[in-house]
Amino acid sequence: MIPIRTAAPTLTEAKALLAGLRRTADVDADAVVAELAGEEPDAGLLDLASEPFASVDDVAERLARTESYLRERGDRRAVFLTVYSRMTAAVRTAIDDGAFVDPEWAASYLVAFAERYRRALVAFERWAFDSLPRPWLIAFAAAARGETLVAQDALLGINAHITYDLTYTLGDIGIDPDRDAKREDHDRINAILARLVQTAQDALVEAYAAVGIAGIDRLLDPLDDRLALLGLRGVREFAWRNAVLRADLPDWVGEPYVDWRTETVATGAAAVVVAPEFDAAESARLRDAEADADAVTAFGEAVRRRM
Repeated sequence: MIPIRTAAPTLTEAKALLAGLRRTADVDADAVVAELAGEEPDAGLLDLASEPFASVDDVAERLARTESYLRERGDRRAVFLTVYSRMTAAVRTAIDDGAFVDPEWAASYLVAFAERYRRALVAFERWAFDSLPRPWLIAFAAAARGETLVAQDALLGINAHITYDLTYTLGDIGIDPDRDAKREDHDRINAILARLVQTAQDALVEAYAAVGIAGIDRLLDPLDDRLALLGLRGVREFAWRNAVLRADLPDWVGEPYVDWRTETVATGAAAVVVAPEFDAAESARLRDAEADADAVTAFGEAVRRRM
């Protein structure tokens, strides 16, 4: 067990938490819920997502099917899945190629990570908002309202899954015994996540250029700042440190403290993504241009060319 004083935030974490507190104050979850129309759950989507994932192959197959299902229906939740389903395939290939110290743990990691996404998707579809983490509520609600850009939909999903879910995935599968070996495999998976985000950024730039939409640079540059208040590398380290804190601190302090850290940074980052430095007229222009040019399809094609 580590001394409680070692749980104090680093300077970088303290800055991110302070920024997160400021931005989280702008998020009214009740208002977000109230704005959503009371539609019936999509039975087809629930058929795909209701059952827990059973294996790496099950994750890869059902995420791909879910992405296709949502995309065919014009559901903007497909935007994040376009990237995530391909990241999952990349991790599966790395497991098959023997890239991990502990391939069984890496496989559990992939399944548990996807399971966090699946639970959030099902909770939103069933209107079980009390069990839905706020970063996912913001991401899914934005996609449902259709008031965000493709770039924002992608970044909101990436933020919720990496900045929020990664901490709890490590808690689900455990980081002991052989913590050092598991840290090595965590870093290997993080390298794939880094390529995922870079692919998303490159594909977004390519897609917008291909359909002749200008003015998106302010949303994508710098991507690290938009993705997470800690930066992409920092948030992956943040997740591991959170897992260590939960494992080594007494439960009575470790769990609520890590929950607060994770919720604050992830929700604050989501608030940054949904409130870019565009005025209303510019945002409307970009959304209209996206619709006319089918930027969702262009983005999907750009990702598929790159992965």
